[in-house]
Amino acid sequence: MKLTDYIKNVPDFPIPGIQFKDITPLIGDGEAFREAVERLAAFGREQGAEIVVGPDARGFIIGSAVAFALGVGFVPVRKPGKLPRPTIQYDYDLEYGKNILCMHQDAIRPGQRVLIIDDLLATGGTIEATIKLVETAGGAVAGLGFLIELEELAGRKKFAKYPLHALIHY
Repeated sequence: MKLTDYIKNVPDFPIPGIQFKDITPLIGDGEAFREAVERLAAFGREQGAEIVVGPDARGFIIGSAVAFALGVGFVPVRKPGKLPRPTIQYDYDLEYGKNILCMHQDAIRPGQRVLIIDDLLATGGTIEATIKLVETAGGAVAGLGFLIELEELAGRKKFAKYPLHALIHY
């Protein structure tokens, strides 16, 4: 199945100059969504993932489905003020601004093999913040999985020490 057929380009969103890759057609098609989840879950199995972490918000959609396919738990990484118990947080830069991500302090067991899943790898700021949260909690990053990688932004270079798998490359 050619997953790129299910990705729509949206120019100038959320700000001028950004070419947003809309995954909603992919996740809206049962067969395409199942295919993408199974491919990412296969990667997770190869890496021995024991839990999946996904950053707010599209990482929730993909990551929780991958966790379900693997038969493991899912940990949401959220924006400040969204998690009800004590959290750890990390500040980072986006392609078009700044952000903070948070995770419950007790979400990851020390040494637990964590698969981080998100919809898109661009410059890597969100994933770098997520890795910092996982490692601060004592987790071991088993791998990084994405629906899409924007190769020209070279985010992959930041993560050479981690297994990384993207289904679609632009």
